[in-house]
Amino acid sequence: MLELAQHILDIAENSIRAGAKLIVISVNEDTEKNLLTIDINDDGCGMKEEEVKKALDPFYTTKTVRPVGLGLPLLTDAARKSGGKLDLQSQTGRGTKVTATFRIDHIDRQPLGNIPATLITLIAANSEVDFIYDHRHNGRQFKLDTREIRDEIYDVPIYHPEIIKYIRNIIEEGLCEIETEA
Repeated sequence: MLELAQHILDIAENSIRAGAKLIVISVNEDTEKNLLTIDINDDGCGMKEEEVKKALDPFYTTKTVRPVGLGLPLLTDAARKSGGKLDLQSQTGRGTKVTATFRIDHIDRQPLGNIPATLITLIAANSEVDFIYDHRHNGRQFKLDTREIRDEIYDVPIYHPEIIKYIRNIIEEGLCEIETEA
């Protein structure tokens, strides 16, 4: 994966496979502290303690389609290469939280990438899941909550092309307003 947005997509897809109905994705860019933090928190089925310990091993997976699970190990590697780290917390029946940190100015930090495309992909392909996206950049904040959008659009499906276009515009304008790299 070449962009952090791709890692976000991968981890969020894991959350969906784990039965999550609400996924909170938070990005915090703090140039004063030289720190980029990405949190992905879900209300899925969670993992047992022994699964959490194995989850960072690329040769461990709960998927049946392939014998490796590279998402978390690749994100861990990306964080470490840029002077950061990954923290994984999970409880059975309560969900999972992945926190990855990166030094903003590190030469090996991957770019944030196309956050609007990532969010649109998640929202359009998973109409039964709600997403909260909270992006902070040096004290400025953009927040998107699909539950609020659902209240506005009534019975129109969230994946309707006009609604997706509307959501994309909200995301692009919001990220532009907070002057993020995304």
